[in-house]
Order: sequence, then structure tokens, then C-alpha cells
Amino acid sequence: MTNEKEGDYCTICGGVRPDAIKIKTVLVNGKETGINQLDFIVDGVRNLHLENDAAIRAELLKWASEFNYIPTKRREAYGDALMREYKGTQE
Repeated sequence: MTNEKEGDYCTICGGVRPDAIKIKTVLVNGKETGINQLDFIVDGVRNLHLENDAAIRAELLKWASEFNYIPTKRREAYGDALMREYKGTQE
């Protein structure tokens, strides 16, 4: 079911459609951790054309927080993982 105001939800359970979840696994403190919308996050931040690593890291964390719960105590580790992904996928 698609509702422009509400979004696109499963017609059976009312939750997020399974095909709308885009989770990739990254290592956070050595543990495999799923990050929803990782490709979207990296591409979106890349399109901002930021040159400073600190600004890139802050923006990656900001975007990732929109789709994922990031524990306060693990924020730095998530930032490290997101930066690795960002730099690893640069063309």
C-alpha cells in the first residue's frame, strides 16, 4: 500500500515492506553489524562533495542515524566503520 503522506507499507502487516529494507553488514568494533540504507547513505554524503574527513564522518553518522539506532557509547566505532565504507567504495 502506498500513501504519499505515510510512505510505502506492507499490505498484510502494515510494516515496512521487506524489499524496502536495504541492510548491509559492516564491522563495528570487530562485530558484524547491519546498517540499513548503507549504499544510499554513502552515495548521499558523497554527493555533498565534502573535502574534510571530520565533516564527512559527521554527515555519515547523521544520515545513518536516520535509518539506524546508533548507541551513544558506540558512536565513534560506527563513525570508523562508516568512514571505511565511504573510502572503500570511492571511485
